[in-house]
Amino acid sequence: MLASIFVIHGYDTVLRPERVVPIAEPVVRRIARVVPVVPADTTSAVRLNAGVQLVAGVMLSLGRMPRVSALALAATLLPTTVAGHRFWEVEDDKERAGQRVQFLKNLSMLGGLLITAADTGSKPSLAWRTRHTAKAVRRDKAVGRRAAKLGAVSGAAAHRIGGLVPGH
Repeated sequence: MLASIFVIHGYDTVLRPERVVPIAEPVVRRIARVVPVVPADTTSAVRLNAGVQLVAGVMLSLGRMPRVSALALAATLLPTTVAGHRFWEVEDDKERAGQRVQFLKNLSMLGGLLITAADTGSKPSLAWRTRHTAKAVRRDKAVGRRAAKLGAVSGAAAHRIGGLVPGH
């Protein structure tokens, strides 16, 4: 369900980028200066963004690499939201309210994508596995020290006892 809007919007924008090019222009220019993979040409950047949304949306809907797909969608949603829903710049109160709703909707979708990206599918996360392994290593090390200590104590005790037994 989360992916559906990205598939539909991505497909539509790949075919007809001219609808969003004027809105995207100021954001694309700024991003292209900082991110080398973003084309400076706004139409190409819009098509690239839409293509990523389409492909990542399909992958997410099929459950293929859901964490990577969700991260890719989140990365495309940020510039889309900033470019398309600049409610703070709108003069008309009714239009501002509409743009604010769209901005907040996108923010909510971003939250869903970030949750999806963090979901491990009931498997322990890499951080948990690392902590668990480190804890097991520390525990094994402590057990080894105690075993060595017991071995030394029991060896010394056996030596003392051996000295008490006649014929040893």
